[in-house]
Amino acid sequence: MAESRRVLCWRHGQTRWNAEKRFQGQSDIPLDDVGREQAQRAARLLAALRPDAVIASDLRRAADTAGYLSEATGLAVHTDKGLRERFGGPWEGLTTAEIRERWPEENARMEIPGGEPIEEVGERVAEAIERGLERVPEGGLLVAVGHGAALRAGINRMLGLPAEIRQALGPLGNCSWSVLGPLRVGGWRLLEHNASSLPEERILGDDR
Repeated sequence: MAESRRVLCWRHGQTRWNAEKRFQGQSDIPLDDVGREQAQRAARLLAALRPDAVIASDLRRAADTAGYLSEATGLAVHTDKGLRERFGGPWEGLTTAEIRERWPEENARMEIPGGEPIEEVGERVAEAIERGLERVPEGGLLVAVGHGAALRAGINRMLGLPAEIRQALGPLGNCSWSVLGPLRVGGWRLLEHNASSLPEERILGDDR
């Protein structure tokens, strides 16, 4: 991996289930009207960064979000199932309150009965990003479009955060993004988190 490449992890726009606070998991829920407007606005901002490649989960809410960036930049979107949201088993389609009532202990630990372990989610997301980086030249930018829990798990994995402090990284809002850049000693560091606007010196400026 070239040391100068960076990754922007972009969560999809709002869906009806987001608004209803339902666990989506890998259920293929489309963007709602608000989500489409969010994606259009964010795509206009992100296009100014001149990304070199766009990868996305194949679930519609992420793929369609990425499509707006494709329209704004002319870049093709390459889908990768490794960016899918965490499989939620019996939790999918239920509200936060319903999950908390039926599985209070499991919910407190975020361990889904019959669902996908969060460590495995982080691993597959990180691997998908590594595949995406193969499309990016030195000094370039990869945009990875995915889902809140999965992207956060992938970021945790890339930063090397241990499981016991994974909640130190807060959630990603709909159509917000986080940016990872390289450490000089190898590995990754978090440059931005849960952003929805561009900093004055453009994204990815160093702190020197």
